[in-house]
Amino acid sequence: MAVRKSHGHVVIIGGGGTGAAILHDLLLRGFTATLVERGELTSGTTGRHHGQLHSGARYAVGDREIARECMDEVRILQRIAPEAIEMNWGLFVALNEEDNAFAPEFIAACQESGIPATEVPVAQALQMEPQLNPAILRAVKVPDGTIDAWRLPLHFFATARANGGMIKTFTEVVGVIRTAGRVTGVRVLDHAAQNEYDIAADLVVSATGAWAGQIAALAGIALPVTPAPGTMVAVKKRLNNMVISQLHPAGDGDIVVPQRGLSIIGSTQWQTDDPDTVEVPAEDITYLTARAAQLIPAFASTPFHAAWTACRPLAGSSGSVEDGRKLSRDFLAIDHGTTDNTPGLISIIGGKATVLRAMGEQTVDMICHLFGISEGCVTATTPLMSHRGYYNPALAGERAPTGGAL
Repeated sequence: MAVRKSHGHVVIIGGGGTGAAILHDLLLRGFTATLVERGELTSGTTGRHHGQLHSGARYAVGDREIARECMDEVRILQRIAPEAIEMNWGLFVALNEEDNAFAPEFIAACQESGIPATEVPVAQALQMEPQLNPAILRAVKVPDGTIDAWRLPLHFFATARANGGMIKTFTEVVGVIRTAGRVTGVRVLDHAAQNEYDIAADLVVSATGAWAGQIAALAGIALPVTPAPGTMVAVKKRLNNMVISQLHPAGDGDIVVPQRGLSIIGSTQWQTDDPDTVEVPAEDITYLTARAAQLIPAFASTPFHAAWTACRPLAGSSGSVEDGRKLSRDFLAIDHGTTDNTPGLISIIGGKATVLRAMGEQTVDMICHLFGISEGCVTATTPLMSHRGYYNPALAGERAPTGGAL
């Protein structure tokens, strides 16, 4: 069999879910690629989110397009990576009359977005989730679920490596190489060997999330991204099997996500200049515990497990927390050759874990356009290798079982 000629070599910065999806997609479309991550895989935002698989219901009232995209990606992930998904559905519940009044608009928006939202009687909701606040006024069932934040990217990484992708962990980008105004590679520090070296590239992609502004700065570019940390609190019991959300516009502490034997309430939101120096505010733990107890009263008396922060990479800049909440949760791929006269560099910011595959597709579509080639994306229909194959070479040929979509 003839060896397929590569379209070019792409360096991806960032070993989270977005970087994993881009790496996987590039290899399927005939590129060679190297991914570098300054720590362990998923050690940034990807490994810190609460793991909700968003049906899009949370966004439906404000943005039908994002909601539809989430629902589409839920169906795709069910097919290509079912081992990383717990399709346990979700309940949006009304705690007060204001929530109750919001319900008709919420249900209509979901249905217009292709999300099968159905109202269930309160008595039935309490049977489905016995720990729910018995004073709830209304309940709406939606196809939310949970993501294993480690397994899902490993599906992509395992498949990409089996297809020839190079993955370098504990390898930090310390410089961006430019030749005649074009980005032609990166300078990296290998933290294990404590030496620096260059990696040449035909194109570099920054998939660094909240750190995207720092990478862009290495190339002399001011990138409008708002690092927005949020706190999450987990207790040592699985109090709910469905994702429980308050039936109102998105706010602080209004989602309780079941993860294995834990229950996680998330999240708050504020802004920072440096995502590496973020610490958990003590008042957030108290606040989130009280908010969780409004949805699930037993949360307050369940032993504390942990509190941590995840830094969202919101696309755009804002001067206040309230303005930050208005920034889109959509994602954006930026060709710096067009926006900043610096060809050879792309940044991807924004987005959510649920849409990692779509973020990869849009980014690689842009790369194909820049290279002047026509290669269609097949990641939506290509089953991923088992996550176990990443660390166990004996399982390198094992595919994850395919799942049925909603």
